[in-house]
Amino acid sequence: MTIARTLDDACAALAEHPEARLLAGGTDLMVGVNRGQVDLDHVVVLDRVDELRAWHRTGDDLVLGAGLTYSDLGRGDLPGLLPALAQSARTVGSPQIRNAGTLGGNLATASPAGDTLPVLAALDATVLLRSATGGRELPLAGFVTGVKQNALEPDELIEAVRVPVLDGPQEFLKVGTRNAMVISVVSLALVVDRGGRGVRVGLGSVAPVPLRAAEAEAHLADHVGWDDGSPPDGPCTGPSRGATGERRPLRAAGQRPRPRGSRRPPRREPPVGAARAARPARLQERLRGGGVRLLLRAGRRRAGVLVPRAGRLGRRPRGHHHRGPRPRRRAGRRAAGIRRGRRRPVRLLYPRSADGRLRREAS
Repeated sequence: MTIARTLDDACAALAEHPEARLLAGGTDLMVGVNRGQVDLDHVVVLDRVDELRAWHRTGDDLVLGAGLTYSDLGRGDLPGLLPALAQSARTVGSPQIRNAGTLGGNLATASPAGDTLPVLAALDATVLLRSATGGRELPLAGFVTGVKQNALEPDELIEAVRVPVLDGPQEFLKVGTRNAMVISVVSLALVVDRGGRGVRVGLGSVAPVPLRAAEAEAHLADHVGWDDGSPPDGPCTGPSRGATGERRPLRAAGQRPRPRGSRRPPRREPPVGAARAARPARLQERLRGGGVRLLLRAGRRRAGVLVPRAGRLGRRPRGHHHRGPRPRRRAGRRAAGIRRGRRRPVRLLYPRSADGRLRREAS
C-alpha cells in the first residue's frame, strides 16, 4: 500500500505498480472487494492529496479536482456556479457516502447510473488525466467507453474535470424506486446557455454511456424566445408527438406497438388462499385411505405420544433434549377448510405400553 501525499507521489507509485488500485473514497471499490470481485494486490491511497481536493476558476471555466467529495460539491460557492451538479451530488446515497465518495471515483467507475455523469455530459465536460510521463485531456464521450469501462491507461489517474460556467438556469432530475438512497432508474440534466442560445440535455441510466438528447436540444433552441426569455410556444412536433400533434407513447427498444383499438388484457390474480385450499383435501384423502388414524376428544393422556395436528403436518416432533412446556397455539389458528373446536390433545390410536407391547384401547 502506498499513501500518496502529493500528485507526483501518486503518479510515481502507479508507474511502479501499474496494476495497483486507486482508493479515494472507496464507496464503489469496497463493494467489489466485499463481493470478491476485486483483488487488492497493491493500493494507492489518494485521500490525502490536497491537489485533488481543490477547485479554481480560470476565465469562463471551472477546474474541479477529482478528489472533491459529493458534500464539497453541494456547499460553498459551487452550488451557485454549477446548480445541476450540486443537485446531483445531494441525491447520492446517505451523508456518510456523500462525505466519502468523490467526483473522480464516480467518473472512473463509469456506471450508467452515475448521478454526476448526465450533468457533466450536458456541460460538455473535459476530463484531465495525469501520469508520471505527462498529462492529456479527453472529452467525457471519449472517456466513458461502456458500462463501467473507461479510457484510463494503467499508469494514469484522473486529475480534474473542466466544465464551463454558463449563464442560465440548470436542473437535475432523478427517478428511482425510493425517494432517497437509491440507484437511478433514469436521470436527466437540463442546462440553459443564454450566451450560446442553446439548451443542453444530458440523460443517464438509459444507455451504456451518458447521452445527449440532440433532437430535443435542437427543438428547444428553435422555439425559445432568447431575446425576451419567453418559453417555447406553439404545437410541439418533436419525436414525442406524431404528425397530427397527438402524443406517442414511449416504448423500450425492440418493443412492438400495440394495435390501435386493442386493450391490454386484465391481469389475473390468483384467488386468495388457493395454495392452502388443497392441503385439507389431501389430509382428508389420507384419512379415508387409512394412512392416518386420529382420535378426537379421547382421554389418552397416559399414552404419551402425540400426532401432529391437521395444519402442522411435516413438522418435526420435539426431541427429548427440548425441555420445558410446549408453547401454546393460538386459539384462532387452524388449517384452512377444517373447523376445529376446543378439544383435548390428539393422540395415537394404538400407543405402546411401558413394556413395549401394543395396547389396543376401545374408542
